[in-house]
Amino acid sequence: MITNNKVFIVVQHILLAFLVVMAIVPFWLLISSSFTTERELLEHGYSLFPRVVTLDAYRYLFSVSGGVLRAYMMSIIIAGSGVFTCLFLTILFAYPLSKHDLPGKSFFAFFLFFTMLFNGGLVPTYMVYTRLFHIKDTIFAMIVPGLLMSPFNVIMVRTYITSNVANEIVDAAKIDGAGEYRSLFSVVLPLCKPIIGTIALMSFIAYWNNWTNGIYYIQNRTDLYGIQNYLKSVLDSVNVLQSQISSQVGIDVKDLPSVGIRMALAVIGVLPVLIMYPFFQKSFIKGITIGSVKG
Repeated sequence: MITNNKVFIVVQHILLAFLVVMAIVPFWLLISSSFTTERELLEHGYSLFPRVVTLDAYRYLFSVSGGVLRAYMMSIIIAGSGVFTCLFLTILFAYPLSKHDLPGKSFFAFFLFFTMLFNGGLVPTYMVYTRLFHIKDTIFAMIVPGLLMSPFNVIMVRTYITSNVANEIVDAAKIDGAGEYRSLFSVVLPLCKPIIGTIALMSFIAYWNNWTNGIYYIQNRTDLYGIQNYLKSVLDSVNVLQSQISSQVGIDVKDLPSVGIRMALAVIGVLPVLIMYPFFQKSFIKGITIGSVKG
C-alpha cells in the first residue's frame, strides 16, 4: 500500500512538472522572440535561446512619443477605478441577497439571473451609452460598458458569504449596536478577503485586457486609450509601414520590424497580469473553490 502511494506521488509530481513546463514554454518563447532581430526569426524560426539578442523592438515601442508609458498610466487608472467600483457595487448587491429574510429576495435573484441570460445587444447598448448617457470620448466609456459589474461575481460573493459567514456573528454584532453597514464593513468583509481578492483579480484582468470599449466609444480622444488599444494602434502602424516600405527597391523584408515588435507588444500587454497573479494566487484559488461549492 505504501509502495503504491509512493508511485502515485511520483507520477503525480512528474505530471505536474510536465504541465508546468508546458505552461511556461509559450511565455518563454514569447519573451525570447521579443529580444531578437527580425532576420533571426525569419531565417531560423523561434528559439528558446536566440543566437542574436537585441532590444530593437522595445526601443521602437518606447520611442513613439512616450505613448507606452502614458497608455500604461491610463490602463492603471481605468483598471483601478473599475475594480474599486466593481467591488463596491458587487458587495452591496451580494450582501443583501445572502440574507434569508430579505423582502423581495426572489425577485432580485431572478432579476440578477435574467441579466446573465439576456441583454439588449450591441447596437441598443451603444445607443443608450452614447445618446442617453453621453459617455462617448470620455473616460467613463472605458470603465462602465460591459465591465462595471458582473452577475457571476455577485453570485460568487453571495455564495461565499452564505457558506462562510455565520448568521450568529452578524447577529452578535447587531446586539452590540452595529447597524447593517457597520456589520458589513467591520464583520462580513474581513471574513471575505479570499473572494474579494478573487473578484478583484478577475475584474482587473477584464479591464486590463479590454480593447473593445476603446474601439466602440473612443473616436477623437485617443489620449484615453489604455495599453491594449494603444498597442493595437502601434501594430496597425507597423503593418502599414511594412506594406509601404517593402514595395520599395533595395529594402529586404527581413530587415523590417514586424514579428519582433508583435512579440514585444504581447510581452508589454501581459506582463502586469503575470506579475500580479502570484500575489493573488492563494486568495484566487480559495475564493473560486469555496465561492462555487454551494448554491
